[in-house]
Amino acid sequence: MIRVLLADDEGMIRSALAALLGLEPDIEVVAECADGEAAVAEARRLVPDVCLLDLEMPKLDGVEVAEQLRRCVATRCVIVTRHARPGVLRRALASGAAGFLPKSRGADEVAAVIRRVAGGARYVDPEVAADALSDARPPLTARELDVLRAGRHGESTRQIAQTLHLAPGTVRNHISAALGKLGVENRRQAVAMAEERGWI
Repeated sequence: MIRVLLADDEGMIRSALAALLGLEPDIEVVAECADGEAAVAEARRLVPDVCLLDLEMPKLDGVEVAEQLRRCVATRCVIVTRHARPGVLRRALASGAAGFLPKSRGADEVAAVIRRVAGGARYVDPEVAADALSDARPPLTARELDVLRAGRHGESTRQIAQTLHLAPGTVRNHISAALGKLGVENRRQAVAMAEERGWI
């Protein structure tokens, strides 16, 4: 029997998937969690074979949960998301997740992925993988990416400058250049685009 933990902040989706997976003869849903912190706590307590984690959850997202569990629990994680973008895929795989698929897949497909991952294999949705492979190289320089990375949580220009040992004026120049290349209006939009595409 494959023991599965489900984590999704949308109660109706979580309950429906748990009910459908419960119909599978070889899958048992041992826990349902509404946020990332609860998922980590329950996974540590129950040590399920597979954790099926929504990407976007309160407290900790699915990738953060997978990163934490990789260090302390012998469980395999599958990330599911509505936003199956190449950057999200790269982030999920870097976390140690064994599977990645869009929420648009049916319960039978999800069950098949759970079996595959529980058996030691990895699974990445083919369409998402193709998008990731065809994603273009970033138009930004390495230093422009460093500046966006250092300011991804809203740090001030002065804080970014201190982190990277640059003058504040140099940081402003890099930010201005990045905004122009990406065609966005502010640093927050530039960071969002860079994260979405897996550049930072």
